[in-house]
Amino acid sequence: MTLLYVLAAILVLVGLAGIILPALPGVPLVFAGMLLAAWADGFQHVGAVTLAVLGALTLLSMGVDLWATAVGARRVGASRLAVAGALAGTLAGFWFAPIGLFVGPFAGAALGELAALRRTDLGGLGRATRVGIGTWLGIVLGVALKLMLAFAMLGLFALVWFY
Repeated sequence: MTLLYVLAAILVLVGLAGIILPALPGVPLVFAGMLLAAWADGFQHVGAVTLAVLGALTLLSMGVDLWATAVGARRVGASRLAVAGALAGTLAGFWFAPIGLFVGPFAGAALGELAALRRTDLGGLGRATRVGIGTWLGIVLGVALKLMLAFAMLGLFALVWFY
């Protein structure tokens, strides 16, 4: 039984790290850890209603992630190649953490926008830079919102568990 609680705690901690690291499904791992803890307890403290709310918040976090990145990119008029570049840059940046996690999405979006523009003059470079910054800000907004949702989920779980 203790092993299940330890595994649940590990899932939650890895999930919290996954909110920042793009290669891990952060909030779903947090939810999985809480679900495992509830199951290990025989659903004595945390029941179906709480788990349904936590599941809905998990789904909301997944939508927030897509929405925030798209908003950041679209606010500055990013092309589809810029958005794809931001994703590729994020994944590539993972291997050069922590600096790569900040530089990767920006560089990927900027390079994607340059490819879409098919220009290398200063006008194209300026636009690509704005797109890179806008996309990066969208990703940062998404991470911040997912962290808030994850901590709200943990707070709800703790409230129901202990009271």
